[in-house]
Amino acid sequence: MTEARNVASLHDLIRQISEIETELESHIDTTMWISDPHGAGERFVSILKGRFGLVWKICLEALPKTFSADKIDYLGRIIRREWYFTTPAFSMERQDVISALVKIIQYRVENAKKFDEIRKSINNDLRMVLENLILKFPVPNMVYENEVIADRVIHSLCKIVKQAILGHLLVLGDVFDRGDEPDKILRILSSRDIKPYVTFVWGNHDILWMGAAAGNKSLIAEALRISVRYDNLKFLGRLGIDISRLQYLAEKLYPEGVSGSFKAKHDISRKMEKTLAMIQFKLEEKTVLENPELEMESRLNLGKLAALLESGDVEGLTDTHFPTLNPDRPLELTSEEQSVIDDLSRQFTSSHRIMSLMKFLFEDGRLYHINNYILNLHALIPSTESGEFDTFLGKKGKDLLDHIENRVKEIGQNYLFGREQDPKDLALMFYLWCGAKSPFFGKDAMKTFERYFYKDKGTHKEKLLFWGENIRKKEFMDRIMDEFGTRRIVYGHTPVDISKGDKIASPDGRAINIDGGFSHAYLERGHSLIQTPASLYAIILPTPDEIREAREKGETPPMIVDVIDSFDPPLKIKDTHRGVLLRKRLSELSAMLAEYASSNTTV
Repeated sequence: MTEARNVASLHDLIRQISEIETELESHIDTTMWISDPHGAGERFVSILKGRFGLVWKICLEALPKTFSADKIDYLGRIIRREWYFTTPAFSMERQDVISALVKIIQYRVENAKKFDEIRKSINNDLRMVLENLILKFPVPNMVYENEVIADRVIHSLCKIVKQAILGHLLVLGDVFDRGDEPDKILRILSSRDIKPYVTFVWGNHDILWMGAAAGNKSLIAEALRISVRYDNLKFLGRLGIDISRLQYLAEKLYPEGVSGSFKAKHDISRKMEKTLAMIQFKLEEKTVLENPELEMESRLNLGKLAALLESGDVEGLTDTHFPTLNPDRPLELTSEEQSVIDDLSRQFTSSHRIMSLMKFLFEDGRLYHINNYILNLHALIPSTESGEFDTFLGKKGKDLLDHIENRVKEIGQNYLFGREQDPKDLALMFYLWCGAKSPFFGKDAMKTFERYFYKDKGTHKEKLLFWGENIRKKEFMDRIMDEFGTRRIVYGHTPVDISKGDKIASPDGRAINIDGGFSHAYLERGHSLIQTPASLYAIILPTPDEIREAREKGETPPMIVDVIDSFDPPLKIKDTHRGVLLRKRLSELSAMLAEYASSNTTV
């Protein structure tokens, strides 16, 4: 029995050593980044089908030079649609399409492990045909000649192509707000086919919704205020949130409509926006007063507003109608406001639809992620004007980020398992959304109150803190690289407008901002960062209008490629942080194998 166990252990050792050796010599997977989709569901789906421009580039690399740009574009559209089609302008025979798709898969699959991953998603009824095609074994002629079979083969090969080229998808947060389909984006990211390849880093708008779901009432009011601000009422309906009580109160409070700088398109949405804003501001200020350690006293605005109204000094205000503001107790909710927020809070925290989305964020999301010596986060690492890491909660740098991530994870577990939340944790979620030292925010304050009620636009300005300046300093970047053991940092959060001359990467390529204003509320462009074994490059995605115009002209949609770095020889796993860990494990296994040899165990 002992000898049999030894043989089994020896075989397992040899297997592990050979697998690690093979992986170390394999090229890195292609990694793709995207940030700040902000609820633009249809656009996200459309671009995901083309793997953010990667399909076109892989076709270019994998196929013979005789493939023209038109042929590559046509093949790329077949891959995105996952179905064979022809157009009056261009077409390929089914057999040629199958051959091209197989070449792309063979180009991306370089070892047995990768092939085994792909085999798991192959349809059982076509498994033998598809495996034979990929492995260059003979297949029956009917695979090419029978249109029904050929079309099914093409459909399956397109799925395999997408899986083979995906490798790793990094989403740097802010799925929520602005657009009306964040739920669609999260369902895709958490789907069985996509989730294994996704790393999700939280953004401040995700933190807002996570804090709301966990039970912070001011964040519930704010999440709903932003939703009605962008008239995303159908989205709230899909979540099962009944806003009838809110709507009734809003109509009662503002029967003639609302003044001030409320931006919703529809009258009822503007009324609800103002109703929720006043509830939000009252609850926020209570949080600030109850948690002086957050140092947010500058956000106590309601008392100042009440004093202006009492004195008649209202020239600088955009609005003077505040039926729920008690000048003696400005932070006090009316009984009707209390009833509305209690109802919305009960719905929000008990909604199974919201929980299904939050489960992915709390369990699979993280504050930062390191891969291939690249540090990925949504916004920033809190820092001082002098270029040092700033201290918050008694911690700074990596220790601070790790501590916050652990706190958020604990809040998530309490929420998912129905346990009572610590009020201090809920206050922290509020701070992470809009606090000056939050790694998700990076400004002195969120000036929503001032934008709504003060005419002086100087009061609206949210002062950027020190991140943008510090990452231009070699000493600060060196500090980050040493702290996290990385060579680059990739982040989003603040849109980069290339039309105004903004740059995606710093001159040395170590700091890369990939927020290109993805949604309709921003620039509608978006960026994707892609790392292949041979290069690191950004793709400036076309706007919907540019895509539409190109299609009408029968042209390829314009995508600008900005090459940040090239790797010669191409990067392998052994060149990455994972390679360091694998070599450490390999050393341990080799020592164990040496022990077997020295003990002269008979095999």
